[in-house]
Amino acid sequence: MPEIAFDPERDLFLERDVAASPEALWRGWTEPDLLKQWFCPKPWRVTDAEIDLRPGGIFRAAMAGPNGEVVDEGGGCWLEVVPHRKLVWTDALGPGYRPRPGGFMTGALLLDPLPGGGTRYRAYALHATAEARKQHADMGFEQGWNAALDQLLALVG
Repeated sequence: MPEIAFDPERDLFLERDVAASPEALWRGWTEPDLLKQWFCPKPWRVTDAEIDLRPGGIFRAAMAGPNGEVVDEGGGCWLEVVPHRKLVWTDALGPGYRPRPGGFMTGALLLDPLPGGGTRYRAYALHATAEARKQHADMGFEQGWNAALDQLLALVG
């Protein structure tokens, strides 16, 4: 399982040791009904989710904001799926690896079991440029991804 090539000039990273098992976290990420309950920080919500959990399969989460905002870019695709350990996806490609215009990021999630229980949760947001990284950071990456993880832990922890 190759490591993620992290570039601090272009990428963002979240790492936390959490009490939930890799299997419980995996379910939250891979079951649409669970993903809809935690994936974006409140007061935003996921209105629809599609997951075809295989390389080239769709990963889509349509979101709605508290002021009527709607974000639904049609979904990206999974690049790598290692059960209970690793997920890699991108919005630069759609299902079936079809190129899409305007891809923003590639995401990666690593779930490493900790001795005595729990999981080291590592989430990456990889961007093509430093400008895209800054845009994502300015959107509230750190606060938002931590809040979403807290919601996931409340659901499956």
